Amino acid sequence: MTPVPAAAGGNTKSAVGGSRLGPKGFQAAGIACGIKEARGAKDLALIYSECQAQVAGLFTKNRVKAAPVLATRQRVRRGMCRALIVNSGNANACTGHKGLQAAEAMAQLTAHALDIPGQQVLVSSTGVIGRPLPMERIEQGIPSLVARLSYDGFPDAAEAIMTTDTHPKIITERVRAHGDEITIFGMAKGAGMIRPQLATMLAFIMTDAQVDAALLSTLLRDGVCSTFHRITIDGDTSTNDMLLLMANGAASTRAIHPKDSRFPPFKEALFRVMDHLARAIVKDGEGRTKVVEICVRGAKNSRAAERLAFRVAHSPLVKTAFFGEDPNWGRIMAAMGDAGIAFDPQRVSIFFDAVMAVEHGVSVPGASEEKTRKVLQQEEFTVTIDLHAGSAQASVLTTDLSSDYVKINASYHT
Repeated sequence: MTPVPAAAGGNTKSAVGGSRLGPKGFQAAGIACGIKEARGAKDLALIYSECQAQVAGLFTKNRVKAAPVLATRQRVRRGMCRALIVNSGNANACTGHKGLQAAEAMAQLTAHALDIPGQQVLVSSTGVIGRPLPMERIEQGIPSLVARLSYDGFPDAAEAIMTTDTHPKIITERVRAHGDEITIFGMAKGAGMIRPQLATMLAFIMTDAQVDAALLSTLLRDGVCSTFHRITIDGDTSTNDMLLLMANGAASTRAIHPKDSRFPPFKEALFRVMDHLARAIVKDGEGRTKVVEICVRGAKNSRAAERLAFRVAHSPLVKTAFFGEDPNWGRIMAAMGDAGIAFDPQRVSIFFDAVMAVEHGVSVPGASEEKTRKVLQQEEFTVTIDLHAGSAQASVLTTDLSSDYVKINASYHT
């Protein structure tokens, strides 16, 4: 069954505010086809563009890349697509030649069901590494998946890509400029194995603006620097990380370009979508009880600030102190000293929100440990580290490391 074209009507009622959730010309669906062990758990998603869409993507820097990453990276280089099929519950990673065949089969089966070229179907997977993809279940599920395509299907699709996520992560932004109403919709999954190596999660963003693939690629690369590149949960980079941006032009007859008056508001809205999804991933971190922003300022250059911030954010000792609400700032100093960045410890100040705990590298005389502990008891707070060595700064959003994180990942495979 082919999806209902927009001109023919179809289901345009949205779950949010009575208006369409996704961009014009995009439909989506999510079903349970038996990949996940939990009965009835959605595990197969489809996004379909009624007209040809421009596409750009960023992929994991892990040297071990899953079969769908390899297949989709090749397709994205052509700059065009019509559909994206995603499964959860199985990563199709470290599965050899059969894994590549399975990824290609997912694309071709979807293309046949939609009556579109196979090279215009992108593929993505997430879940357990090292297990063969159950293609017979996916093949049986695709006709039902296509039959369920609708303008209301985005929440189901977002649910179907989840693994250890506790809830779907979606956002819609609308831009009105010079007679055009442009919609940008984003959905993402990610709660563990999070380290920003471009990009550590699955995230799919769609817009009905008309934007060419080269500009989409530039926008993606610029946007991740302050969003997906500045988050971390556990410091691990997945084999399946993928960030895709699709634009089908269904809401505009004129292409957006950098000198266009519509470009600034479009770019700002796109970056808001990326920022929202990145923060939503951290807030849904596996077992997390805290969301912590590590801000390093007063550095000689931005690279030094970023490296120090990530070293603190990745430290298991620092993260467990956050979980225990223990104002042990010595762990922060020790982590910084192991970052490979030159700085003068005797010039360092450390704040927990507005509470100064360290000045000139030592404990502030008369500083109240109780005030610091009260900050750590909050669900969200900021640790600010001032090196007093320059004007550069960088921030990283991270979580604590809880006993629940250990339990979740100790039994993930089984």
